[in-house]
Amino acid sequence: MDTATLLDGICFGEGPRWHDNHLWFSDMHAHEVIKLNLDGTSQVIAKVPQQPSGLGWLPDQRLVVVSMTDKKLLIDEAGELSEYADLSQLASYHCNDMVVDAKGRCYVGNFGFDLISRASRKPAELIMVSEDGTASIVADDLQFPNGTVITPDGRTLIVAESMAARLTAFDIDQHGALSNRRVWAQMDGALPDGICLDEDSGIWVASPISNECLRLTEGGAVTDRIKVEHQAYACMLGGENGKRLFICTASSSSPEQCKARRDGRIEYADVSVAGAGRP
Repeated sequence: MDTATLLDGICFGEGPRWHDNHLWFSDMHAHEVIKLNLDGTSQVIAKVPQQPSGLGWLPDQRLVVVSMTDKKLLIDEAGELSEYADLSQLASYHCNDMVVDAKGRCYVGNFGFDLISRASRKPAELIMVSEDGTASIVADDLQFPNGTVITPDGRTLIVAESMAARLTAFDIDQHGALSNRRVWAQMDGALPDGICLDEDSGIWVASPISNECLRLTEGGAVTDRIKVEHQAYACMLGGENGKRLFICTASSSSPEQCKARRDGRIEYADVSVAGAGRP
């Protein structure tokens, strides 16, 4: 399946979200949150000096943004960003992707170690920020927790452990705590970065090391593959019928190379099953 390009010339797209009939995403190395129309026109919604990543909306529709290097969540109040939660005492390293559930609880991953400098790998935590803004660790010993989804019934959270090449599932209780940890899918020849869920309980996975998005079912069977020219870092289902798969691609994740090349793209392909759950 071939992709088309909706937007090019960005640095490094991350955290794509379909919200309010638009695609929202973070241009991480340009320090911008961008709202993208289906005609390819775009608008910068916010500037995040410490690098934006995961995006989500609270039940009252306020936007929450992961600010990576200072390990914070920021909230958009009438067009101005302010601190919503400080995760610096809980996150091992730079914060990364996030999913927000129907009650407004935010689940945030982090690198665990200095990936850019090729430091030794260390496990990381998944942090929950509750409705009142307090933060706690709800899972640990994760290998670079990255893209995360929550099923439509709100009972299961699935997180991509990038450095373990697997998707890991947890049950969610009424208070947001996680339990019953299990491998949802082990991957071979691919590495999960950003992910999204569809109505048939399949998960689309952006795999940078294999330049593709692939769709998995529980247990690890691959049902579909979409190859792209550059590395695929994140994906999201949306569009008018929920069946358009948007893919964030770039030739490198290096901040310096991304800023110099600006070859990041938002690509897309139309698939057969619509998106579901969160984000």
